[in-house]
Amino acid sequence: MEILLPKDPVMLLSYVNTQLRDYYGSLEEFCRAADVSETEIAGKLAGIDYRYDAAVNQFV
Repeated sequence: MEILLPKDPVMLLSYVNTQLRDYYGSLEEFCRAADVSETEIAGKLAGIDYRYDAAVNQFV
């Protein structure tokens, strides 16, 4: 089941980081469960200067 992600990058950041914090051990796991592309999410968040940090499992 594909999840409709927020289109606004700041809202997307908040949503994804919350999901990572509360439910998923990695970005890969979240993307697989949500049926979304890691590249797409990372690209949108890079546009507002956020990068995924696997050590803390968050976009920082």
